Amino acid sequence: MEPVSVGLVGAGPWAEMVHAPILAAGPHTMLAGVWARRPQAADELAGRHRVPSFERLEDLFDLCEAVAFCVPPAVQAELGVLAAKAGKALLLEKPLAADLDGARRLADAIGEAGVASQMVFTFRYSPATTAFLDRARALRPFGGHASNLSGVLHGGSFATPWRLERGAVLDIGPHVIDLMDAALGPVVSVRAHGDPLGWVGLLLEHTGGAVSEVSLTMAAGGDLPPARADVYGAEGSATLLGSEIGDDVFPVVAGEFARTVRRGGGHPLDARHGLRIQEIITDVERQLG
Repeated sequence: MEPVSVGLVGAGPWAEMVHAPILAAGPHTMLAGVWARRPQAADELAGRHRVPSFERLEDLFDLCEAVAFCVPPAVQAELGVLAAKAGKALLLEKPLAADLDGARRLADAIGEAGVASQMVFTFRYSPATTAFLDRARALRPFGGHASNLSGVLHGGSFATPWRLERGAVLDIGPHVIDLMDAALGPVVSVRAHGDPLGWVGLLLEHTGGAVSEVSLTMAAGGDLPPARADVYGAEGSATLLGSEIGDDVFPVVAGEFARTVRRGGGHPLDARHGLRIQEIITDVERQLG
């Protein structure tokens, strides 16, 4: 398969740590160039990978087949529409947008343009997750619990403005909800309590009658257990620990994205799936006020 040329939008810590090196490493992708709202950051990141940086986003689009986004959710929703209209396939971060209207506009633009899309729900690309989901679905599952606990809000590279403002629901919520959705069936309703900047508890109801509980925080201190998910059913139980998921997922993301681009779409974690998860997130935030 000929490598897919991918332009990178964004030059922050996550783009520097993951997107740029993985896309540049190949063999299924090649980094075509970088654009960011901070030109100096784009220049520095592009220089490290010996690719051009661009002052105009349209010039990046002219040079690539696909675009990977590593920017805040509101920016992704705005610029993703432009990429779709330019006929580019999109590799998208979660959440799809900062709000439901933005997510709908982006998903609709992708659908109208007929371009491929794929979202980086990191857990879902790990062999450990695949094995967990296979076990969970075979259990005749009726319930489960998942938790994701961190101290991101106390500072560091990922204490970015949108995370500090919106907290755990918008940032780590999509990962955990998507995982339980895959393990127990599509989420059909949610009840929420707590504080996105403190502790949030969710009660998810799934098709077929299964129920799961989710605990989220990004405000904890001290030593914390790894993220985990447990599913219980008539035939036993299954457990996934976040410590089982390593950095080797990111080359898988890039390889799957290249294949998605070449076949013109069809990835299960596409923008429409991201929109459905955003609908759940929006309901949670509405309930929490």
